[in-house]
Amino acid sequence: MDVPLWLALIVVGGLGIKLIRPPWWLVAVLLLGGYLLADSLFAPLIDPINK
Repeated sequence: MDVPLWLALIVVGGLGIKLIRPPWWLVAVLLLGGYLLADSLFAPLIDPINK
């Protein structure tokens, strides 16, 4: 099953907000940073198992 990255980020962010209750700015920074890192040149370093 292929899940779009934006959907996975929304689900993970929603669960994190409900369970841990961090500040909203921290959630936004982590989600945006993760999204930008996943689309960068460092993506193969994060997920080497995929290939």
